[in-house]
Amino acid sequence: MVDLLFAPEVREMLQDNDEAGMRTFCENLHPATVAAALAGEFDVGEVWRFLQHTGIKNQAVIFEYFPIDWQVKLVEGTGRQQMAKLIEQMSPDDRADLMRRLMPRVQESLLRLVDEANRRDIAQLVQYEKNTAGALMTTDYAWLPANITASEALDRLRLQAPDRETIYYIFILDEDRQLKGVVSLRDLILAPRHALIRDLLEKDAVHVHVTDDRETVAREMARFDLLAIPVIDEQGRLVGIVTHDDAIDVVVQEATEDVHRMGAVGPMTENYLETNIVTVWRKRVVWLAVLFIAEMFTFTAMAWFDDALKAVTVLALFVPLCISTGGNSGSQAATLIIRAMALGQVDIKSWFQVLRHELLMGVLLGLALGAIGVVRAYFLTPDHVLTNADGSHTDSLKLAIVIGQAVTAICIWGTLIGSMLPLVFKWRGFDPGFASSPFVATFVDVTGIVIYFLIAKSWLL
Repeated sequence: MVDLLFAPEVREMLQDNDEAGMRTFCENLHPATVAAALAGEFDVGEVWRFLQHTGIKNQAVIFEYFPIDWQVKLVEGTGRQQMAKLIEQMSPDDRADLMRRLMPRVQESLLRLVDEANRRDIAQLVQYEKNTAGALMTTDYAWLPANITASEALDRLRLQAPDRETIYYIFILDEDRQLKGVVSLRDLILAPRHALIRDLLEKDAVHVHVTDDRETVAREMARFDLLAIPVIDEQGRLVGIVTHDDAIDVVVQEATEDVHRMGAVGPMTENYLETNIVTVWRKRVVWLAVLFIAEMFTFTAMAWFDDALKAVTVLALFVPLCISTGGNSGSQAATLIIRAMALGQVDIKSWFQVLRHELLMGVLLGLALGAIGVVRAYFLTPDHVLTNADGSHTDSLKLAIVIGQAVTAICIWGTLIGSMLPLVFKWRGFDPGFASSPFVATFVDVTGIVIYFLIAKSWLL
């Protein structure tokens, strides 16, 4: 780990008050490396003492690489005047995200010290709902009018570049800031000097609306291989752009949330080892308690068929085999569908195609597993196991038929439940990730027992 590698060196510089060393460390290493080293074993006061040996611009760049929970700690651990200057140097999207995390009184005290232009920009970005394109975008973008030449455009870009997050794409706007198209820096450099921008621009540029979900933004950027995507408002005016680094963060965060929910864990944004044990316990125990209570219905279901178990004792031995089949097939289907939904390959309008596809798949999988169950029950079940408590003998062929049919039916049922539940959750406005593997497995366990014993009773009792 980078932070562990540099930690002794950082501590030594702090102890010796090596100002030149701290300045060199901050200015010669990548800001992400500096942030990782400082966020490891040092308290807030030590971090600020280290950072003060570099300029405010570089401080802001390093600050942006700290985890958001560390950023909040650092804000609360320094003077408001110093923090206000640093916020003015931060990129618009990062400082807006930070402001959303601060206590209202802290936020208000900082905004009073920020200059008016930055205060307006922060207020504009903070107003957008969380997880939308508006909350994700930055207002630092390069733009040009359409009626200038390529040579004039390059001159203007030289003036804009120092204050822009990216200039690889230049957005062409009219006097009302309506988005007319986009020109890449490559095309601009290669164009004849006297070529007009309006003849170079790509019209109908891919864009998103300010209220679009952040997953939609990331998906569109991945689909068209974009480094940045323009964000427009209801009137078609360009209000910001989302850059590729923010899209990557979205992909990582959304994938993390899905994985956590599919494992029946409340989503966590904090570092696993640094998260308070009570927080981790709370995020895990709720789902485990719900699933534990749900599994109690397994006992209820088996109690309904107590007479069947007493009459044919061998049935109890095959219960784990049959219900695990349903849980496994359901979890498998749920994982595939949730991932397909995250990639935009499946939505709630596709429910019939998914149903048809998974019904066929469930039949094929069920027949394969059912055949294995038949072989196990017919050829590999010892004779003494087939003898019941009352001395009667269970027919091995009938037992094999029961196991084969039960495994097939439960596999089909589990596959259908696993594929349909994420779509149902999405339809009802919940995150499909809540249709987690443990949730599906628990539901199919209970219903699978009912299927198993109903088939058993029809053949053996």
